[in-house]
Amino acid sequence: MAEKKFLPFIVLQILEELSDKSHILSANELIDYIKMRSGISIERRTLYSNIEILEQAGYIINKFSDNGKGYYLEKRQFSKGEVLLLCNAIHASHFISSKQSNALIASLLKTLNKYDQKDYHDAVYMPNMQKSPNDLLFENISKLSEAIQKKKVIQFVYMHYDSNKKLVPKREMIYTVEPRFIVYQDSRPYLITTSKTHPGFAHYRIDKICKLSITIEKVNPFMKESEQDAYHYAKNKLFMYSDEQLHVHLRCENRIMDQMIDIFGTEMKILKRDDESFITSVLVNKQGVLFLAQQFMEAIEIIEPENLREAMKEQLKLTLQKYSR
Repeated sequence: MAEKKFLPFIVLQILEELSDKSHILSANELIDYIKMRSGISIERRTLYSNIEILEQAGYIINKFSDNGKGYYLEKRQFSKGEVLLLCNAIHASHFISSKQSNALIASLLKTLNKYDQKDYHDAVYMPNMQKSPNDLLFENISKLSEAIQKKKVIQFVYMHYDSNKKLVPKREMIYTVEPRFIVYQDSRPYLITTSKTHPGFAHYRIDKICKLSITIEKVNPFMKESEQDAYHYAKNKLFMYSDEQLHVHLRCENRIMDQMIDIFGTEMKILKRDDESFITSVLVNKQGVLFLAQQFMEAIEIIEPENLREAMKEQLKLTLQKYSR
């Protein structure tokens, strides 16, 4: 049997799990649930005093005096829509492993009552077969945040998939870098870093980092504010390729405007447009824009620079040769 001093928490748990505007609990129902869960028999006035304690603690409870029926928790930490949106996003995120996804979704669903939880479980979700096998994501983010705040150099093993579809170290040598920022780009979390031996930024997928450790060595200070704009760096790394940056003019069909804005943002420059297409100017990396042009082959044409246009032609020729065999 639970001690009476825990009664406010028991009442709160019952209201959180079993009540909402459509499922109002009467005083007698609450007293019965308290008895079933804790073995404690209470009178109505004890129930009222415990509800008052919860209200004094900041919980918003709709009472019999408000609705003429009973009691329910009116405001929660997250709304149903917020929780279901977060759960759906977690389920769809490839970089979060299945094990971590399930645990995080379970924690979020606990903030809802059992009826709203059922709405998530009753929804039809195919298993996400693209989930990362690396269970270190949350631990990595925690350690990286600590290293960035303390301005400490880090070391790690960086992984990639081999021909057997197994995550293996990309190289034997340990990576030693200065962690600067964590950004979310191309639906993936990246660590943006600098190095004491190479100028400029570099980036690494956080879900492919293993054996991460924080050293005692301090990072070098930034020389100027302009060096600190990691999102400026990331947004110009289309598909997070790391090669040279180019000012590129693209002719795009109007039907892919939404996709282009998803990629480049509303600040994307439109140089010219008509009823069928528009010409845009973007600063991107070479391999990224070639990959983009191949993805939207029927809707995107590289106009300039001419050498990039020629590179695209060569890629198309090679592709055509593969399909001509």
